[in-house]
Amino acid sequence: MQSPLLMVPQQNAPEAIAPAPAYHAPAPAPATVELGDLGRILLHRRKLIFATVALLTIATLIYAFLTPALYSSTAQIIIDPQDLQVVTNDVNPSRISPDGGITQVESQVSVAQSNGVLLRAIKATNLTENLDFNGQGGLGGWLGMFFGASDGDRTAETLDALRRRLAVKRDDKVLVLNIIITAKSADLAAELANAIAQAYLDDQAEARSKAAADASDAISARLEDQRKRVEQAANAVETYKAEHNMVMAAGNLVSDQELTDLNTQLTAAQTRTAQLKAQVDQLRRQGGAPDATSEAMRSPVIASLRAQEATLVDQISQFGTELGPRHPSMISAQQQLSDLRKLISRELGRLVTAAETDYERASANQKALEAKVASLKGKSLDTDQASVRLRELQRDLDAVRTVYANYLQRAQETREQTNVNSTNARIISEAMPALKKSWPPKGLLIFGAIFGGLALGIGMALIAEYLSPTVLSANQMQSAIEAPVLGVLPGRGRRRSGAAAQKTDAVAGLALQRIAAATRRPPDWPLVPSILVASPPEDKAERSRVAWQLANAAAARGRRVLFIDINAGKGQKDPQPGVLDVLRGEYPLDAVSRYAPGSSVALVSRGRPTAVFQEAQALYFAHRMLAEANHSFELVVIDGGALADDLNVLPLVAMADEILLVARLNATPMRDVAATSEAVSVMGRLPTGAMLVDEAA
Repeated sequence: MQSPLLMVPQQNAPEAIAPAPAYHAPAPAPATVELGDLGRILLHRRKLIFATVALLTIATLIYAFLTPALYSSTAQIIIDPQDLQVVTNDVNPSRISPDGGITQVESQVSVAQSNGVLLRAIKATNLTENLDFNGQGGLGGWLGMFFGASDGDRTAETLDALRRRLAVKRDDKVLVLNIIITAKSADLAAELANAIAQAYLDDQAEARSKAAADASDAISARLEDQRKRVEQAANAVETYKAEHNMVMAAGNLVSDQELTDLNTQLTAAQTRTAQLKAQVDQLRRQGGAPDATSEAMRSPVIASLRAQEATLVDQISQFGTELGPRHPSMISAQQQLSDLRKLISRELGRLVTAAETDYERASANQKALEAKVASLKGKSLDTDQASVRLRELQRDLDAVRTVYANYLQRAQETREQTNVNSTNARIISEAMPALKKSWPPKGLLIFGAIFGGLALGIGMALIAEYLSPTVLSANQMQSAIEAPVLGVLPGRGRRRSGAAAQKTDAVAGLALQRIAAATRRPPDWPLVPSILVASPPEDKAERSRVAWQLANAAAARGRRVLFIDINAGKGQKDPQPGVLDVLRGEYPLDAVSRYAPGSSVALVSRGRPTAVFQEAQALYFAHRMLAEANHSFELVVIDGGALADDLNVLPLVAMADEILLVARLNATPMRDVAATSEAVSVMGRLPTGAMLVDEAA
C-alpha cells in the first residue's frame, strides 16, 4: 500500500495513472542455518580463528620454553587384603570384602596421601631444607623476602608443596598402588617416591603395633579386677562349706564319696552273699555225696586223696589176683583204703562247714553295709539343700575363673603381637630416576594449542556471528525481507575467468526471466518496465556491479536498456544534468541520456542537486520520465544507492516495478539489510526480490 505522500497531484498527473502492479512473491522459506552456512561463517571469520590459533600457540610455546623441566618417578606397592595370619585371635582380623578387596585397597590411596605418611617421608629425606619444597625458592622466596616472611619451621609449606607434587593411583582391576612424585630433579623424584612408599609400610606396621599395644593395655587393666572377682568367688565357696561342715575331696563332698563307696561295697557284698548261699544250698542238696560239688572238684586235698584212693584200689585188685584175699599185704591194703576214704569223708565235711561259715560271714557283712548305707543316706538328705547353693557358688567360681584365664591369655597374645608385623604389603617396584622429562610435553602442548585454538576460534567466530549476524544463505535473506532471492552472483575475484563471466551473465539473465515471469503488467500499461537496485552503504561496489550486470544481460539479449545511476557524478563540483534535473522538470529524458562508448546501454547520471524539488512534482515527473522511456527503451535499470542515506531516490522507488536488494554472503550484516528494507517500507514500498554476491564462489 502506497503512502499518501507519494500520490501524484491531480492537477499535474496524466489522465490515466495507475499504481505500479503488485509483485506476487512466493512464500519465503524459513530461516535456517545449514552446514554450508557454518562453513561460510568460518570462512568469513577465518582471520579471527587463525589469530586465536596463533596467539594460543605462541603463548603455549612461550610457556613450554620458560617452564622448568619436571621429572616423574613411580614406586609401586602391592597390597594383599588378606593379612598374614600370625596368631589365631589377631587384633587386626583379616577379612576380604565381597569385591575382592578393591574397596579396602582403594581406601589405602587416601592413607598413602595422609599427613602422617608424608611427614614421615619429609623427615626421612630432610625435605624441609629443599628450596623447591620449603617455599624459599623461586617466586615464593622473593615474595617472602619482600613481605618479611619468617624463617621458622617450614614443615607446613613443605607438606603442602609435596602434596601438590604427589599422585597416588590404583591401576584398574589390580591391587597395586602407584606412588608418583614430580620434581625438578629426577633423582629427588625417585628418592621421594621410595621414601613415601617406605613411610607407608612403616606407618601401617606402626598402626597395627599400636592397635595391639592399646588392646593389650586395655585387657591388662582389667586383669586385676578379674583376679579380685575370682578371689571373692573362691572365698564365698570356702566360707559356705565351712559354715555347713561340707568337706570336699577331689571336687566332691566326702559324704557323697563315702556313700558312693559304700554302695559299691554293698553291691559286691550282696553278690558274694548270693554266691555263697547258692554254694551252701548246693552242698545241702547233695546230701551224702558232697564230693560231687564243684568245691570238692577244685579242692587239691580231695584231689590228692582221690589219687591215693585210685592207687590203693589198683593195688588191691592186683593183690586179689596174685595173693588172695587173706594175704597180709591184701589185708593191709584194704585197711589203708578204708582209712583213706574216712579222710576223704572228713575233708568233704570240712568243705561243707567252711562254705556255711563263709556264707554266714558274707551275710553279716552285707547287713552291716546296709546299715551304714541307710545311715549315710539319712545324712545326705540333710546336706542336699546346702549342696544346691554350693553348686551355684561353684558355677560362679568356674565362670569367673574361665573369664580370668581368657583375659590372661589374650593379654599375653596381644602383648606379643606388638612385635609382629602382620601387614601383607610390599614394594614390588622401587622408583628409578626418570630419563625423560614429564613436563612440559612440547609436542602435546603445541598439538593441544593448535586444536584448542581452532575450537576456541570457531567458538568465538560463532559467538561473533551470533552477536552480529551476517547474511548466510538465500533462505535467511528471503526470511528477512520476505521476498525471493533471484540469484547468487560470484564475487569479483572470478571476473577474469571466462567460465565465471558466463556464470555471472547466466545468473543475471535467469534473474531477469524470473522477474518477467512473476510480473503481471496490463497490456496498455504506459510505463516502461523498471528495476531499482538498492543495498546497504558498505555494499556499494556489489550493488553497482549487480545493477550494471542486469543491464548488460538484458542488452545482450536484444533489449533496449536505460541505466540510471543515482550515484554517478555525486560529489562533483559541476556535474552534468541527470535524473535529478528530470525529476525537477528542468530537462527531458532524451537531453540527459547518452550511450557509453562501445555499449548498447543508455546511461543517465545523478545530475545537479542544486534545487530542491517537491516530492509530489517529482513523482509526476518520474511517471512522465518512465512513460517517455517506454517509447525508446524496453527496460530501465536504476542503481538506487543506499536508500537510507538518500531521499532523492524516493520518487524512483515509488514508480519502480521491482525493488531488488543486494547483499554479500557472509559479509553484509543482517542489521544493515533490515535497515535498508525498513527504508523501502518507509518510502511506501516493499522489496520484491534480492540478489546475493558470494565472494567465495
